[in-house]
Amino acid sequence: MKRLLKIGGTVLGLSLVLVGCGNADEKTKASKWDDIKEKNELVIGIDDTFVPMGFRDEKDNIVGFDIDLAKEVTKELGIKAKFQPIDWTLKETELDNGTIDVIWNGYTVTDARKEKVDFTMNYLSNEQVLVSLSDSGIKTFKDMKDKVIGAQEGSSGADSFEDNPELLKDFVKDQEAILYPTFTEAFLDLEAKRIDGLLIDKVFAEYYISQQKDSKKFAVAPSEFENENFAIGVKKGETELVKQLNDALQKAYKDGSSVKVSEKWFGENRVLTE
Repeated sequence: MKRLLKIGGTVLGLSLVLVGCGNADEKTKASKWDDIKEKNELVIGIDDTFVPMGFRDEKDNIVGFDIDLAKEVTKELGIKAKFQPIDWTLKETELDNGTIDVIWNGYTVTDARKEKVDFTMNYLSNEQVLVSLSDSGIKTFKDMKDKVIGAQEGSSGADSFEDNPELLKDFVKDQEAILYPTFTEAFLDLEAKRIDGLLIDKVFAEYYISQQKDSKKFAVAPSEFENENFAIGVKKGETELVKQLNDALQKAYKDGSSVKVSEKWFGENRVLTE
């Protein structure tokens, strides 16, 4: 009997230890928002060539609409913003690995991306436009028949090109797009006439063209894809971080700080409130 009691006590003791460990694990398991608060820093993954959302100026400083907006939002949250340039084709991988806390640099909301990340509220609208040289005669998507088109690798424009083949892919040369690491490289090839058209975010096209000495050499055809929205990408399941970012985005709009950022970069208020 004593032996049985001893064995039973040992089993019970082990069970309590295991339960205790389980409870400890639950208590120590922090959300991403808890981690961010503790380190007092939000690590933001960006493409530092995406004007005017996030890019390097002539002094190599990272600037842009999203950069300024992120600073306003993190100020509302009482933390610092740290901008981490990443390979845009690996953005979701970087998020999953924890090397960045959020993806925030003209990141378009799509159904495919919703399967990989959670999104905050939309904060800016966008569309994919077709940029060509003015002397090319290209005014619509159909004018690209048998011509060469370019896009940025990993961009929503490249996704739209593949997902809606009847609008553009089916009639361009070889039914494929030449993919570039950055839009800047794609523009250089467009000017050199190595491609005939460039599928690109409207916000990038407008800003890039406005900065050129001869902006009239470019023509912009309106999008034939559905309009898009930009939002902040967060790792799946981090609901508290999404809530905190949404609250801060709304506060930044209500106090006028995000509107000022928009007017600075676009000359008008383009910020969405929901």
